[in-house]
Amino acid sequence: DMTLIDSHPGIAAVLGEINRLIDAQIDIPTVIERLGPPLDQLLAPWVSSNQMDRAIDLFRALYPDHAITPSPELPGAHAAMQLVRDHGAQIVVITGKFQSNAKLHLEHLQLPYDVLRGARWASGKTDALTQLQAEMYVGDHRADMQSAKAAGVLAVGVSTGGTDATQLRDAGADLVLGSLTEFADWYVMSHNVLS
Repeated sequence: DMTLIDSHPGIAAVLGEINRLIDAQIDIPTVIERLGPPLDQLLAPWVSSNQMDRAIDLFRALYPDHAITPSPELPGAHAAMQLVRDHGAQIVVITGKFQSNAKLHLEHLQLPYDVLRGARWASGKTDALTQLQAEMYVGDHRADMQSAKAAGVLAVGVSTGGTDATQLRDAGADLVLGSLTEFADWYVMSHNVLS
């Protein structure tokens, strides 16, 4: 969410359906502004604990039909991923999104990837980065930068989500880009320097 794809329209559609089906009264604009944390944390202000499991199950069930098509690729995502692959590196996608839904997005938008790890947040991302021996992690949230630093990898922030450049730097980002459209120039320059 908000690193590779703009999932705002899709998630808004799913939340609208949940509101209709269980009368949850979720404040959709507020949730959309806070994307990143796990779903139960995002929905907690509007969904009671005894309704949470049902809301999460509904979210996952409704997601494929309501959220994939309306969620576009963010500018530069495909080019950045293809550039990494062209330089002989593996593309690892580690996301808080439910893995099967993340896969649907990647396939719908034809974004190249080699490994996908879903339902990962905070230490879950750190563990995946460590296990997969990643060299860098690109993300749009403070927790992404913290996870990358905890795993000892280069933390690259993009301010395309709800976290601005200052917040990303304060969370440990080694580099902050305005969007993935800036990734190619930086990656080629850094790759040439490191070669």
